[in-house]
Amino acid sequence: MNTTRTTARRLSVVAAAATLTAGLVLVGCDGNDTSAPASTSPVTATEVPATAESGAHNAADVAFAQQMIPHHRQAIVMSQMARSHATASDVKALAEQIEKAQEPEIRTMTGWLKAWGEEVPEGMADMHDPGLGDTNSTMPGMMSNRQMRGLDRASGRTFDTMFLTLMIEHHEGAVDMAKTEKLNGAYSPAEVLADQIIKTQTAEITQMRAMLHGN
Repeated sequence: MNTTRTTARRLSVVAAAATLTAGLVLVGCDGNDTSAPASTSPVTATEVPATAESGAHNAADVAFAQQMIPHHRQAIVMSQMARSHATASDVKALAEQIEKAQEPEIRTMTGWLKAWGEEVPEGMADMHDPGLGDTNSTMPGMMSNRQMRGLDRASGRTFDTMFLTLMIEHHEGAVDMAKTEKLNGAYSPAEVLADQIIKTQTAEITQMRAMLHGN
């Protein structure tokens, strides 16, 4: 009987120990479960984009787009004249290059202005004072109405020389406008486009000067 009681006591102790161990395991599991969400909380915090203000723009960005659009349009009109007026194949090739580069840029800047709720310039109506063909433009490098008419009336080598001379001046104005955007603008994509204009048109200025010397 003593042996039986002793065995019973041992079994009770073992059972109690097992129950205690199970309780500790459950407590440990609960601790792990509550710590898991805590470890993921920093991820939730990083969901707020650090560049939330990257789409911000200012008046300089609006002015850049509103002025560069008609500026580009004039360059395209000049380039289109070269199709039938130019003699030199390299002048025609350059004109085509200018047209292909600037048309997509016009579409890009038009998209910005529409997204900002700003006015998109129409045609080239605002490039000069109305009715005064020889007035200076409010934008650097813009040709007067008289200069555009003179270019359209020229042909052959005369056109080639006039086109290169005027387009160099036109490009220099665009580069100045792009530099102003980089200095005063706030919209990152506009600054990227300004960089692109500076790089592309500076290279074309160098090319056109060499072509003029070759003529």
